Amino acid sequence: MRALVLLGLVGLAAQLVDGSLGMAYGVTSTTLLLAIGTNPAAASATVHLAEIGTTLASGISHWRFKNIDWKVVAKIGIPGGVGAFAGATFLSSLSTEVAAPVMSLILLALGVYIIIRFTAFGLPRGNLGKPLRKRFLTPLGLVAGFVDATGGGGWGPVGTPAILASGRLAPRKVIGSIDASEFIVAIAASIGFLVGIGSANINVSWVLVLLLGGVIAAPIAAWLVRHIPPRILGSAVGGVIILTNVRTILRSDWVDASGGVQTIAYIVIALIWAGAIAYSVREYRRDRDRESVEALEAEERAPRERPAEEEPVAP
Repeated sequence: MRALVLLGLVGLAAQLVDGSLGMAYGVTSTTLLLAIGTNPAAASATVHLAEIGTTLASGISHWRFKNIDWKVVAKIGIPGGVGAFAGATFLSSLSTEVAAPVMSLILLALGVYIIIRFTAFGLPRGNLGKPLRKRFLTPLGLVAGFVDATGGGGWGPVGTPAILASGRLAPRKVIGSIDASEFIVAIAASIGFLVGIGSANINVSWVLVLLLGGVIAAPIAAWLVRHIPPRILGSAVGGVIILTNVRTILRSDWVDASGGVQTIAYIVIALIWAGAIAYSVREYRRDRDRESVEALEAEERAPRERPAEEEPVAP
């Protein structure tokens, strides 16, 4: 019973972070399941089955708060489902141990860029409102879906920083769109796991408690992301990306850092992260009119409205 309560709390906390920062549900939940001895395929299958419900609840909540760009969901979600099905089907014969540190180095670089860019300068506005192309979102979805299924999490950590770094979509819409499209990924991965390993190794009660915790947290997270200023949200997301990927690198065979070194690294990152958020809060208060959610929405609409305004008026 204690394990079920713990899983429910983990599901709630993981979805609260995932729904407000665009990542962490799968990674957090899968890590706990692996820690108690679940095999990788069963752990990832359990999490993805729970995610069918949590991502649906999260998507509905983000939709109600207008945090979703449906064109992005369609362009990234379908290839994401293909990648997830492939990753789930071949998980037993494929390993991401070698690829994980390489991916983490790329994501770490993106995380450093995001936290510096958002903290020092605010949201990149040069491309704001411009469409995200299929030639960018399709390969991103394939890779993110594959990593998500084989690693038990990765849709948000791969997709969120890449789209944020493009500067074409407001942070809240990046997070809402990633969370909504993950519903497709969760279904595809779950089907792949059921085909590959069947249902014998999946504990239904674990799925249900993870699902319950996530469903409770989903609307709270969607409300939070709708009200957190973009600059502060970008700094917060950047810190999560850095911390998550430094952890992967330090624990990889490449580095194999001792527990003491890992602890020092986490403390340093946490202090820098806290300082970045504090600075972003100060800058937001100083320039509230430009950095607010409402001001950003006006800037997003401007590129779409400008052509119509510039058309000559018929005599």
